[in-house]
Amino acid sequence: MVHAKIWTLKKHFEGNPTDSNFELKTVELPPLKNGEVLLEALFLTVDPYMRVMAKSLKEGDKLMGQQVARVVESKNSAFPTGTIVLASSGWTTHSISDGKELEKMPAEWPDTLPLSLMLGTVGMTGLTAYFGLLDICGAKSGETVLVNAAAGAVGSVVGQIAKLKGCKVVGTAGSDEKVAYLKKLGFDFAFNYKTIESLEETLKKASPDGYDCYFDNVGGEFSNTVITQMKKFGRVAICGAISTYNRTRPLPPGPSPEIIIYQQIRMEGFIVYRWQGDVRQKALKDLLKWVSEGKIQYTEYIIKGFDNMPAAFMGMLKGDNLGKTIVKA
Repeated sequence: MVHAKIWTLKKHFEGNPTDSNFELKTVELPPLKNGEVLLEALFLTVDPYMRVMAKSLKEGDKLMGQQVARVVESKNSAFPTGTIVLASSGWTTHSISDGKELEKMPAEWPDTLPLSLMLGTVGMTGLTAYFGLLDICGAKSGETVLVNAAAGAVGSVVGQIAKLKGCKVVGTAGSDEKVAYLKKLGFDFAFNYKTIESLEETLKKASPDGYDCYFDNVGGEFSNTVITQMKKFGRVAICGAISTYNRTRPLPPGPSPEIIIYQQIRMEGFIVYRWQGDVRQKALKDLLKWVSEGKIQYTEYIIKGFDNMPAAFMGMLKGDNLGKTIVKA
């Protein structure tokens, strides 16, 4: 008999999430049927998209998300006991799967790398950076790339891939510690947006000629200012808008249509699940290779204890983390 702990959405979010939005429940899982496996969570992820996607849940539903898990009991020959998998089981310590949606740890995964990277730099956030920068923005050598929330899970990988591809990279973050981290990663110019006098002037100083590519994780007024400094035929990858997710007031007006039209700027939103099959596998291999060779550095912000999932989530939305926020079950 296995009991699973599950975090559920007790009450829909209004503004900043609080402890009262979450409820921890314990459920008894049924015995395995043929073809099923029992999973035990090792590492779980919290990500900004969960704040938005929670709107699609009913109150009382389990919160969504990926986890790295171990098969602890199996009635499926494809997933023997001990197999490490990536699973979209949500915020739960244990779950039952028929194996169809499970992804095994890559056979070439080095012992030197933590398994939690399957949730971050060599997982969903790394893939988001990879495809957003290389496919949506189409960043090329010699171009100037701007990325905000640059010390976060996605932004830090965006900047490093851009440097690998020969771009000049400008990054923004919300603390001096994070700015120092960006400089350590090799960003050409980095600044703390909370302490500058003028975002417009600081962006001009960082790249007087403007920006070819803008990888946007923040949205809102910040992006309106950036759009005015895009070069002709500039490309904008709209990955997220974390500055607006907890907002209860109406959103600010968007960027000036005239600038977008006459600078012929292309703006495109995207979700990483667009890329599947061979292109996704190639991207994962590239990311794993770059990390293994030390060409992409990673930092994890690890919080211990499944019971701390809500605190990890709320802290991530406030920007407590440097790098990827991970909960160790």
